[in-house]
Amino acid sequence: MSASLSSSSSSVSPSAPAPGAAPTQADLLDFVRRTAADAELIASLPLDPEGRTWVRLDGPAGSEAWLIGWPPGSGTGWHDHAESVGAFLTASGELKEYSLATRLPTDGWKTLELSEGVDRERRLPAGKGRSFGRDHVHEVLNESTERHAVSVHAYYPPLPRIRRYSRTGQVLRLEQVERPEDWQ
Repeated sequence: MSASLSSSSSSVSPSAPAPGAAPTQADLLDFVRRTAADAELIASLPLDPEGRTWVRLDGPAGSEAWLIGWPPGSGTGWHDHAESVGAFLTASGELKEYSLATRLPTDGWKTLELSEGVDRERRLPAGKGRSFGRDHVHEVLNESTERHAVSVHAYYPPLPRIRRYSRTGQVLRLEQVERPEDWQ
């Protein structure tokens, strides 16, 4: 997967959490909703036909935020955001999220057999998003064969790591742990 990273950042004035307070999932969802409504910002993201593109944004109260472009057929693969809570919203196009409705052990495992009934699927057309708690395992896809999608994401605390998984049937396998220096 090719990707490009712009060092520019953008500031969107969020309704800030109380001074000194960590942003909640609701604060992050409010931020991504308002940021996605900024048509000029969304249009400024360079889109690559080959791979995802992204620009780092200033999130509320010390959170990490990203504007991400998704070419047709692209996706993240199965992953989590470790100890961070987060929110994301589709600004244009449509994304699909597959997630697990179960809490995984945090460390010390490589392969896990998932129970039946833990799979969730959610369509996220433009204007739709969601927030999620710590250790939320999901994959996000642009299943369109013709159209880019653009989304806004925010995490708090800033991502300490991302765990990447492979999945075959009901077997989830930890493949890699990435740290911020791997994607910034």
